[in-house]
Amino acid sequence: VGHCHPDIVKAAHEQHQLLNTNSRYLHDNLVDYAERLSKTLPEKLCIFYFLNSGSEANDLALRLARQYTKHEDVIVLDHAYHGHLTSLIDISPYKFRNLEGQKEWVHVAPVPDTYRGLYREDHEDPVTAYADEVKNIIEHAHKKGRKIAAFFVESLPSVGGQIIPPAGYFQKVAEHVHKAGGVFIADEIQVGFGRVGKHFWAFQLQGEDFIPDIVTMGKPIGNGHPLACVATTKEIAEAFAATGVEYFNTFGGNPVSCAIGLAVLDVIEKEHLQAHATEVGNFLMKILKEQQIKHPIIGDVRGCGLFIGVDLIK
Repeated sequence: VGHCHPDIVKAAHEQHQLLNTNSRYLHDNLVDYAERLSKTLPEKLCIFYFLNSGSEANDLALRLARQYTKHEDVIVLDHAYHGHLTSLIDISPYKFRNLEGQKEWVHVAPVPDTYRGLYREDHEDPVTAYADEVKNIIEHAHKKGRKIAAFFVESLPSVGGQIIPPAGYFQKVAEHVHKAGGVFIADEIQVGFGRVGKHFWAFQLQGEDFIPDIVTMGKPIGNGHPLACVATTKEIAEAFAATGVEYFNTFGGNPVSCAIGLAVLDVIEKEHLQAHATEVGNFLMKILKEQQIKHPIIGDVRGCGLFIGVDLIK
């Protein structure tokens, strides 16, 4: 919502002056914030865990998936990056290829990129073709006696090149993953909170009939303040709680963080930032496409709202 936004600064300052404490102490801000966030999401995503960073959120999502499914393996997209913790470097091809390499429990699916990918715009059905790649990975894993816990994906792959997956891809993948007893995790850490303009969450670009099992949030959620969140279903949360090992995060969801989170949602609403993202994004796309006609080095211009990629070619 912008550097040093006065509303955010004020909310943080006022709450700091009043009280900041660890999350063992109950505070209304936590509940108020969870309620406000829940209004932006599909109804079944109704349990919230608050944390301090996107990496913490993705690590918890991994734990939730494994506890719920009792499986271990994870499918990710090529070039993906999901965070800096050891568990997340392991599921980030962008990182692990330069480090210790791919673990046995990690499976890499091709990015659903219709410009540079395996199946392009001229393919008769790129959605099914890319989803079938995931299905093949699952079948191959099963033959080796391995079981899938989760398909872990950024709703719009960013490190992979600002990719806009074709609509319907997530639905088909979710079908294969659910059939294998796994869950679908949507990483909204870079692309959530209205960045795509027409929707509050990037996964909603896939259509109203698609709902992930777990959604992770970070970065814009606190406008630079360390705040993150995992939203999930009752069933997954109950399976996680059933271990008897409660989830505790000392400062995740502290009163100041939640006051800031609430202020961010207020500003997005009050200043019509979603509409703004659409308008500025459309303008930028139009100008870039005009440049594309003039310059052969610009191979592709793609995007949605303020998530835009310019693909330069030889």
